Amino acid sequence: MSEDMSRKNGTSENFHKSIFRVSGLHKASQQLQQSKDSRIDRLVQYLMMVLMFVAISALAISNTEASAKLGLPVERPVVVLDAGHGGVDPGKIGVNSALEKEVNLSIVMKLKEYLEANDVTVHLTRETDDGLYDETDSNKKVSDLSRRCELIEEIQPDIVVSIHQNSYSHSTVCGPQIFYYKTSEKGRELAETLQARLNAMPECLKQRVAKANGDYYLLLNVSCPIVIAETGFLSNWEEAQMLVTEEHQERLAWELCMGILEYLR
Repeated sequence: MSEDMSRKNGTSENFHKSIFRVSGLHKASQQLQQSKDSRIDRLVQYLMMVLMFVAISALAISNTEASAKLGLPVERPVVVLDAGHGGVDPGKIGVNSALEKEVNLSIVMKLKEYLEANDVTVHLTRETDDGLYDETDSNKKVSDLSRRCELIEEIQPDIVVSIHQNSYSHSTVCGPQIFYYKTSEKGRELAETLQARLNAMPECLKQRVAKANGDYYLLLNVSCPIVIAETGFLSNWEEAQMLVTEEHQERLAWELCMGILEYLR
């Protein structure tokens, strides 16, 4: 082979190698571009999903307000709060002379404000010192309890929370306790939720468990989920002193509110 032919063949071979390198670079460039395009597409899709989520969340949050502005019915949970005792019935009398009926009503009024601030419709069985009976009733206690049950059945709320205070012959006994009707699964769930909230309070002197009951008049005669919340013992000096303070009543109301919202939502 002549020297000229050899140079020509070498040049041709180098040319083809250059073509292959350029082609390879082009393919690599195309793959890189495709990869970039794919990442951009995924990023755009992700951002679109985020924006859709934000939009849906905003619509969900504003749904109640928007419905109200448009005059549409607004679905809000309904809760009846029952302040135990009242009028001629003071309930338990504490070692510090505190009246149960007054402590119950004070906690209920605070709890009502917290719940209403969280879009819950609240009905009270009483909002004054008066009991639910007529002065002419021969048995005011029975009349009072019967009318509470009638009122609750008329309203048909999602749940009922009846606030009470406890008492025992031994002054060392303390701690909040929630009671529910023995065969009510929803009542048990509500009671356990509220009990957990009260047990977690730093001020809780003794942690207790929610307890089933088949004797209490309200539990027997109310069809919707109902609990009786005994938020403390007026027979225990330390607890009785706390129960008459605004600070402790506010704390109890707040924890009960959080437990109710947890159960409802």
